[in-house]
Amino acid sequence: MYVKRHLEKDILQYIRTREVLAVVGPRQCGKTTLLKHIFKDLKNAIYLDFEDRENLELFDQDIKSFAELYAKPYDYLFIDEFQYAKEGGKNLKYIYDNHKVKIIISGSSASGLAIRSIKYLVGRIFVFNLYPFSFEEYLNHKEPALYEIYLKRKLTKPVILRLLPHFSEFCIYGGYPRVALSATKGEKETVLKNIYNTYFLKEIKEILNLPEDYKLSKLINALALQIGNVINYNELSGITGLNHGDLLNKINILEKTFICLRGLPFHTNKRTELVKAPKIFFLDAGFRNTVIKNFQPIGNRQDKGALYENFVASEICKKGLDVKYWRTKSKAEVDFVIEKGGSAVPVEIKSHLKTAKLTKSFASFISKYAPKKGLVLSETLSAEAGKIRFRPILSISKEI
Repeated sequence: MYVKRHLEKDILQYIRTREVLAVVGPRQCGKTTLLKHIFKDLKNAIYLDFEDRENLELFDQDIKSFAELYAKPYDYLFIDEFQYAKEGGKNLKYIYDNHKVKIIISGSSASGLAIRSIKYLVGRIFVFNLYPFSFEEYLNHKEPALYEIYLKRKLTKPVILRLLPHFSEFCIYGGYPRVALSATKGEKETVLKNIYNTYFLKEIKEILNLPEDYKLSKLINALALQIGNVINYNELSGITGLNHGDLLNKINILEKTFICLRGLPFHTNKRTELVKAPKIFFLDAGFRNTVIKNFQPIGNRQDKGALYENFVASEICKKGLDVKYWRTKSKAEVDFVIEKGGSAVPVEIKSHLKTAKLTKSFASFISKYAPKKGLVLSETLSAEAGKIRFRPILSISKEI
């Protein structure tokens, strides 16, 4: 079953240009499904999978013969699981330089760390990140008619209440397509555990040549309990036994493999505002909840506020925007600052807000930066107060 992905439109813009297109993302985020959907509408195209050892060995060991068979006769060449190629970039460059075929590749995000393709194809490759479903994609799969209302109309209280069960489930189980397609909670949890065991515990370590390092597992567990907070390196060092340099390296790995993401401080004044203290979030809530072994409903959880913040951070990232927050040295703080179109939009999350009112910190940001608009997100409130919009948390993508 194909669920329409927002990235499809971006890829199709470049389907007839000369550049190589690379789609990267974690296992089971839908790369193969997306590429096969695009492939089926193209004429004179061939689709290869490098999990087929015969094709992979020919590519690695005899690129000229590979090109004669799969590049020269075709207009489009799709290669899935490209991360297994040993001389990926070098051999792609050979095909690119000697044949007119359009090349589209995909691979796990882990390969992106050692992406051998980039250095050989500078200026000749466009890289697209495919994530697990955004809430909008998830909603489109779950209830298409409600999704159309969500997109096209102002959200009334009855519609918000209709959306909330989908939102609550998304905050617990996340957006991996196979999870979203699962019929029962038990099946969702089983699929998530399988993703964790195969992608994190096995594949990432293998592709990145990481040792069987229990410290990495300890780190991801500790980070899962810190979502929405500034990374406490001293605490993490005590828990994992890793020094500061090793911590930075491993967190970088977790970020580049689309497991975690960092929120950086927004600042214009180094003297009064934080500039170096990143916050930690998880790209997928279901993956995070698998790590801490907690699938309790959101109404029963002590970490509900953290899950809401994590949801907003993930949705901002899936829109291709930088995740940032604002904090001064005098402790004024705004949860997120979205930089778009030359302006900075402050975003505050207040779960149980009943009336349209601002915090002192939010007002302080407004006074200092005079943004064109601001967003205050809560579970159900929808209101206006001048240039400040009060909206449900679940509508963040609609607002940005």
